[in-house]
Amino acid sequence: MMKILIIQTASLGDVILATATANSIKELLPDCQISFLVKDSCAEVIKNNPVKDNIIVWNKSKKKYKNLFNVIKDVRYLNFDIVINFQRFFSSGLISALSKSSMIIGYKDNPFSVFFKRKIKHSIHSFHEIERNLILANTYFQNLKLAKPVVDIEIPKNEEILALENKKFITIFPGSLWQTKQLPIRKWCDFVKTIPENISVVIAGSKTDSLLANIIMEARPANILNACGVLNIRESAWLMKKAYMNFTNDSAPTHLASAVNANVTTVFCSTVPAFGFTPLSEVSNIVECAENLDCRPCGIHGHVTCPKKHFDCGHKIEVSQLTKFLEL
Repeated sequence: MMKILIIQTASLGDVILATATANSIKELLPDCQISFLVKDSCAEVIKNNPVKDNIIVWNKSKKKYKNLFNVIKDVRYLNFDIVINFQRFFSSGLISALSKSSMIIGYKDNPFSVFFKRKIKHSIHSFHEIERNLILANTYFQNLKLAKPVVDIEIPKNEEILALENKKFITIFPGSLWQTKQLPIRKWCDFVKTIPENISVVIAGSKTDSLLANIIMEARPANILNACGVLNIRESAWLMKKAYMNFTNDSAPTHLASAVNANVTTVFCSTVPAFGFTPLSEVSNIVECAENLDCRPCGIHGHVTCPKKHFDCGHKIEVSQLTKFLEL
């Protein structure tokens, strides 16, 4: 039995998109054994994922480097036939180089790429992330076909959330790891004021997004629910699948929607669709500033604050660009 390790220790959205390659491999080699190496904050989306057989968790929250060497020991002990590294950073390269695998696949941009058997240069333009990942994996497999990311859905335990199943509702995920990826809160407030009263609104995301949710709820006190921090990732997938439309930033919820084919509208502020992180659902919409700004994009991941201090890429998005997607 072929044992394959997929390394993706970046953020949740990147991990979700990496499941597409695992899905492709499983279709070609259903008897292979696929393990994922992810950081602790992303483990939940992989634990019950149907495209994986095992999971290795790197706890980066505490004793990061001590735990890194424990992960290396685990990887070496499991003796993988193939290691596919989707990361371009030092730690993932070190894990790969010390894995004992005779077939290490990764990007030339990784500082340990000299130890990789198959490698290509990473390109942020021209391809969607799942295509980039597939191209990398196909330097060895060659015959993999493009597949969608996969997430296992869990029915929520929260009765207030469950009660939404028979209602018409939308979700808004206002948060992001990067501030310049977030649509300005004033825009979300103006948006919820335009939503018909018969449509329920659920503000969702992590517990840290609750403050944003509370501000948005002040703009539309009726028929609105703060679900930030209430649901786990797989329960959030259920919510998104049931929603009439999901409104997100260029962040993990977009890819969660893609994995369950939920209707989604993604807002791009400082980043651009050309980076390859667009939604993949059958009903997918993109919202971005209509004006061609010289300063956009200002980086691959975004910033804590706008480098130009004006954040025009967010402020110049019109609420009407969102409201038109309230009708399918």
